[in-house]
Amino acid sequence: MPTIVDIAVQAGSFNTLVQAVQAAGLVETLSGEGPFTVFAPTDEAFAQIPQETLQAVLANKEQLTAILTYHVVPGKLMAADVVRSSQLQTVQGQSITVSTEGGVKVDDANVVQTDIEADNGVIHVIDKVIMPK
Repeated sequence: MPTIVDIAVQAGSFNTLVQAVQAAGLVETLSGEGPFTVFAPTDEAFAQIPQETLQAVLANKEQLTAILTYHVVPGKLMAADVVRSSQLQTVQGQSITVSTEGGVKVDDANVVQTDIEADNGVIHVIDKVIMPK
């Protein structure tokens, strides 16, 4: 079974995320044993960020790593597990808020696709880049 990174590369709709993971030096980590739960923003989600801001973040490895690891939760949490929680502790250290009113949200991003299983975890697709507080 492919890893989280392999799936993101093959899908073709996570090019910016893959570029960001490479720039932050997280490819090896997210291809590693895990398991991880990744809330993966699509290219459309990244496109909502002004290009100038996005380029600045991509160039700042420390800030980029904090943002990316805020999208990752340790362990393999399927959608049924996610909705049973109101907060999920991220690899970055802070917690993301889970809401199930009018669909499932993590912080202010809608979960638009769930349970994409990988060898080392699971991906849930979100429609917005979420930011640490």
